[in-house]
Amino acid sequence: MKTELHVPSDLKFLNIVEEWLLGCLKLELGQSVDWSRQSSRLRLALVEAYSNVVRHAHKDQPNAPVIIRLELKDRDLALEVWDRGDGYDVSDYFAPNPTDKQEGGYGWLIMNRLMDKVEYELKVGGGNCLKLEASIPEITNNTSS
Repeated sequence: MKTELHVPSDLKFLNIVEEWLLGCLKLELGQSVDWSRQSSRLRLALVEAYSNVVRHAHKDQPNAPVIIRLELKDRDLALEVWDRGDGYDVSDYFAPNPTDKQEGGYGWLIMNRLMDKVEYELKVGGGNCLKLEASIPEITNNTSS
């Protein structure tokens, strides 16, 4: 399954973005997934990616659309978040030290912890692409009382 969403660069669309992703996945995977666990992980990764585009990449171009592409092969999810900003050189990223009480800079760390693979490519076909990949596990029958 492949699908794509074009959405304005405005945080008021965040709920629509989340519901689109989970709705598409639930339609394809049905009740074979522990949605209480997986939806939290996927929502947080997508919220981080989308809000970074709105707050950073498109801060000076609020009319630029964010393009989100979803591909699901069996249980392997690939999510691409495209922006038209200046881009960010991830080689300059250093994970924040929690003892420093730093306010920002946790997004890359969060996405890498939640997803199996995270890549960011600068200026691909006129835009920047953040690619998030994860395998969605099947429910295991754990019959503990």
